[in-house]
Amino acid sequence: MYVGRVMNTYLVTVSPDTTIIKAKDIIDEKKINHLLVVDENENLLGLVSDRDVKQSWASPATTLSVHELNYLLTQLTVEMIMTKKIITISSGTTIETAALIMQENRISALPVMEAEKLVGIITTTDVMEVLLRAIGVDEGSARFIVLVKDRIGIVAEVSQLLKEQQISIRSLVTWPEKKYPGIYQLIMRVAAEDEEKAISVLTDGGFKILTEYIRDLTPYLPNQ
Repeated sequence: MYVGRVMNTYLVTVSPDTTIIKAKDIIDEKKINHLLVVDENENLLGLVSDRDVKQSWASPATTLSVHELNYLLTQLTVEMIMTKKIITISSGTTIETAALIMQENRISALPVMEAEKLVGIITTTDVMEVLLRAIGVDEGSARFIVLVKDRIGIVAEVSQLLKEQQISIRSLVTWPEKKYPGIYQLIMRVAAEDEEKAISVLTDGGFKILTEYIRDLTPYLPNQ
């Protein structure tokens, strides 16, 4: 999945001389978490988050009178608080790369650029939505884990057993067990009505199945 498929293209932008008061009003009205700061030619200058605005709004509140605070807020602009060193990505960036960039830099949004033109923005909320869709979370599905050794053809073997019983895999995610090198979790989802049958088929096929959290996985480690 690429960023261009899920990014927000309805962009809310403001000029650098926009006051903090106006910025807060826009954020509240649009129900968004970030404002893109651009110049008159739509060139990206900075990024302001709702957190930035709230911090700027509250920071002097304990030392100033209401009148002084209101006056100060009318003088503060987004240019004074915006993040100027912005990390951007292209629309061809993969979702997982975008997620990694946000995690490594501890940021919650990435503007998306094409040929130096601002075309979108992607946030941690967007990434989480993609993740939830990818793993197939919904009320009509059931989740279980198959513990397997890392070897060629193992996913095909699991899939074949389910295929023979006309059980469709709705999602499959692999996850390495750090404590047990060479062991992987196949986190699978099938239709809720197929759960019992799927677990039975795989168990009969010699696979170890988990349907709940188990602290000690030793008894469940695969033999094959």
